[in-house]
Amino acid sequence: MSRLRIGTWVTAAWLAMGPTAAVAQQRPLVTEDPETVGAGVVLLETGFDYRRGEQFPVSGLEGNLWRVPTLGFSIGYGSNAEVQIDGGLYSHLSITERFDAPLSGMLDFDGDSTSSIEDMYIGTKVRLLGETARRPAFGMRFATKLPNASNESGLGLDTMDYFSSLLVGKTIQSVRVVGNIGLGILSDPTRGDRQNGVVIYGVSLARAVAQGLEVVGEINGRHDTRSGTPPPGTESRAMMRFGTRYTRGTARVDVAVLVGVTKDDPTVGVTAGLTYVFQAFQVP
Repeated sequence: MSRLRIGTWVTAAWLAMGPTAAVAQQRPLVTEDPETVGAGVVLLETGFDYRRGEQFPVSGLEGNLWRVPTLGFSIGYGSNAEVQIDGGLYSHLSITERFDAPLSGMLDFDGDSTSSIEDMYIGTKVRLLGETARRPAFGMRFATKLPNASNESGLGLDTMDYFSSLLVGKTIQSVRVVGNIGLGILSDPTRGDRQNGVVIYGVSLARAVAQGLEVVGEINGRHDTRSGTPPPGTESRAMMRFGTRYTRGTARVDVAVLVGVTKDDPTVGVTAGLTYVFQAFQVP
């Protein structure tokens, strides 16, 4: 082809929109699609999250959390590989409850609210095998969490974590099915010589219901594999998301409801955002 193809949307409706449609990045979902953005393509995501009943078991806080704006950048440095940077500029917690916790004595703020910049995640995704009529696409993702949020605010752990996962995706008629399974190595925020290995997982569905319009849903989380009580901040967590997204040209808007699964998760929440993709440079 004389022109680089930006990639494929994660559903048949997006495929019908042609080669300049944005690709398989997943707002409002977080389960990673094995498809990449494409060589020389930059994808930008922004939005907000609101979560009711968010718990911070290391700092002993519970409340209603705003994340504004959430940010994501994906840069395709080849036809089957991309670099990802995800995070947020501002988190604000309106505190509804305090309880004893390992690092509650380190809190350094006044009043019934606290705020902080968010942790940053830097990763890379590689598509190993492309999708065919009979075979799903396969990929791998590797990511590291950088500790931007401080434990003095109560919203951060000041720890670095590592994640690696296998990605699988298949389009069946008008439905895109994606699955992730992998390993997370989470540092213990109370001890520098201890960590916890967790299984990370996700399953998502996206169904095209009209030209450019989809309904989406997923469950995504981590499962603690340690026998006994896990280090604080490394316990099992999971969230379900149900929403919709609409694509027009190279832009997409989305909205979803969040539902916590475990006792440590938020009870309910909402997220909404915007995705934009463009050809930024040519790869030799």
